[in-house]
Amino acid sequence: MDSKEKPSRKIVPIVPAEAVAGSGDDVQMVSLYAATQKIYPRSVHGIFAKWRWFMVVLTQLVFYGLPWLEWGQRQAVLFDLGARRFYIFGLVLYPQDFIYLTAILVISAFSLFLFTAVAGRLWCGYACPQTVYSEIFMWVERKVEGDRSARMRLDGEKMSLEKLFKKVYKHIFWLAIAMWTGFTFVGYFTPVKELGMEFFLGNMGSWEVFWVFFYALATYGNAGFMREQVCKYMCPYARFQSAMFDKDTLIVTYDAERGEPRGARSKKTDLTNLGLGACVDCTLCVQVCPTGIDIRQGLQYECIGCGACADVCDTVMDKVGYPRGLIKYSTEHAMANGWTKEQTLRHIFRPRVILYVGILLLVIAALFTSLGLRKPFKVDVVRDRASLARIVAGGNIENVYRLQIMNAAETPLDFRLAVKGLPHLTLATDSHVRVAPTESLWVSVRLQLPYDAAPAGSHPIEFTIQSVQEDGQVRSELQEKSVFLVPR
Repeated sequence: MDSKEKPSRKIVPIVPAEAVAGSGDDVQMVSLYAATQKIYPRSVHGIFAKWRWFMVVLTQLVFYGLPWLEWGQRQAVLFDLGARRFYIFGLVLYPQDFIYLTAILVISAFSLFLFTAVAGRLWCGYACPQTVYSEIFMWVERKVEGDRSARMRLDGEKMSLEKLFKKVYKHIFWLAIAMWTGFTFVGYFTPVKELGMEFFLGNMGSWEVFWVFFYALATYGNAGFMREQVCKYMCPYARFQSAMFDKDTLIVTYDAERGEPRGARSKKTDLTNLGLGACVDCTLCVQVCPTGIDIRQGLQYECIGCGACADVCDTVMDKVGYPRGLIKYSTEHAMANGWTKEQTLRHIFRPRVILYVGILLLVIAALFTSLGLRKPFKVDVVRDRASLARIVAGGNIENVYRLQIMNAAETPLDFRLAVKGLPHLTLATDSHVRVAPTESLWVSVRLQLPYDAAPAGSHPIEFTIQSVQEDGQVRSELQEKSVFLVPR
């Protein structure tokens, strides 16, 4: 072997020490797994940070505040699973109104597609619950332990009374926020005032206790410990987002043409003489990133589009006297072609975005139109399986039905029942029914037909259920189809 030639190096998986004992080669032990490095995001101020905190405040005002709003004599938003009623301000929905939930899910999906096509992971960076609660928990952490360098120094120290006090103090705040979040979540399914009394009296049901602590534990774990790992490894959106991106999607972008080559320099240094770009290589953009990536390496799936790196970079540019925008929201086409802000915005409204907007507006219009035309009650007709048809006194053939009348109004409603479809078919029970507000009432209905009035077999009929006022005027009506059986 040539004396200048270096010994060969082999990369092998971890094996027992005795398996490589006596080997003359230079063996490098490589582990396939590495411990996750904790990220210490630095606090940042700027326009995108203000927008992010605005969304934090807005979303939490809605989430924490809605269960405490009252609508008449009840909670404004309540999903009463036990009674199968869903109250949303003036709306009272039943499980039969599942189509409205479908419409809301479609609206949410197309909104996500629209936001992603226009500005990437806008949802992730500003309104996702994981982002929102991580921001809240990190704010508490900064208030108790200090900013990035102070937290790193504290974690590197040996356990002391001061360190123990700060850690315990922080976790007490975290647990309080998590518990209040879990309590609020359950308050959407159990009247929150009753839930509060049950909580303090220790009379909460087993399922309520489970969900309060489960949701609190999930919030505590995700926002306090897992943070960026949820975004990087658990959230499916990070994996399929690229399918909704294109070269006209606004993303957080580093202007490599302007910033490279990067390097430290004095504020008074002439960049032309040094051959340097605008990037001073301060690494602050990495230090403020909640997922710990370097935006200067290009678009990465871990980027949640929060704009923290753009805020801190603008601050640095102001200090060194360079123009802002080294890191900014832009598109790949804009960066490649050197477009102005106006040109970039014009290209954002492309056919794909217009299609999403059109579908979104169509579904929203259909949803509100359906809600506006919605009847204040619903009816289900169920045949009595115990007795399909029978002959009663007087020689009449009788069929028995059960009508479920669901009052979706918050006032009592009077109903008038009628039936048609066969000559001489009569209603043998009371035709007037009263249903209490937001209640569901099962009504037994008997229909009779003279024995020779129709041939044997199944005959289609139609129930007419009318909501009537006190003076007998019809407010609205529904028709429900069924069949009348004539035995052989």
